[in-house]
Amino acid sequence: MSWDQTELKKFNKSNTSESCNYLDSHSKPIEMYVFIDPLCPNCWYFEPYIKKFSLEYGRFFTIQQILSPSINRDQLSCRKSSYSSNNFTVSNPWIVSFAIKAAEIQGKRAGKTFLRKLQEHLFLRNLDISNEQILMEIAREAKLDLEEFVEDMHSATARKAFQSDVQLRHEMEIDITPTVVFFNHSNDDQGIKIVGLYPYEVYEFILQETLQITPIPSEKPPLEEFLKRHNMVRSKEISIVYDWSLSKTEKELKKLQFRQRVNRINENERCYWKYKE
Repeated sequence: MSWDQTELKKFNKSNTSESCNYLDSHSKPIEMYVFIDPLCPNCWYFEPYIKKFSLEYGRFFTIQQILSPSINRDQLSCRKSSYSSNNFTVSNPWIVSFAIKAAEIQGKRAGKTFLRKLQEHLFLRNLDISNEQILMEIAREAKLDLEEFVEDMHSATARKAFQSDVQLRHEMEIDITPTVVFFNHSNDDQGIKIVGLYPYEVYEFILQETLQITPIPSEKPPLEEFLKRHNMVRSKEISIVYDWSLSKTEKELKKLQFRQRVNRINENERCYWKYKE
């Protein structure tokens, strides 16, 4: 399904969580709108694809990340509700969305770091990420200004930014997460919408179609540099990003472990690797 860029210009002018808007000049021709639900396992599984895509083709695009909460949470309310899956429970999903928008007020990079650590606490550690103490711990790990974060989390600014995301989701008829919409700044063609989780090659093909050229992927950084940048990762995540088998991935990680560059952490029957600062 396609989408007119005119509505997105309106969205970016009203979304106060971003420091610059769509009408600013861009050196990169492609804009990707990525709709995610922070509590959606498929969005967690999708993140390695975004990392890999950014490493290989990031010179061609910028990413706008849009919160797209599941249907039972898409009406703003002060009432306390809960969200549960087979593996975790979030007692107040509303505050999670407001916390993400509050983190984004401190900058796009800060927002991304906060969201990543939020999902780590949820999917790797099975913690209730709506708990205020856990949210503060996550904010500290993301190196946010804690006083500003607490104030913004309960502010009208964060609420308005979240409302803007929800409004765009409804206007673009986003019913499934993750969903990615590609736009080319150099023309007025409608965007291309990719609904759901697909093989990596599909996103490469859509980028090629949107650019109207066949881009050559950039060389990936050494594994240690990748780990230093992302701090904590799963073996599967590295396997996807580097196109390695799981056995090769484990072998490369053990080399870094032997050199005392990473720690292997086992928690809640899950294994992940943490870079040693």
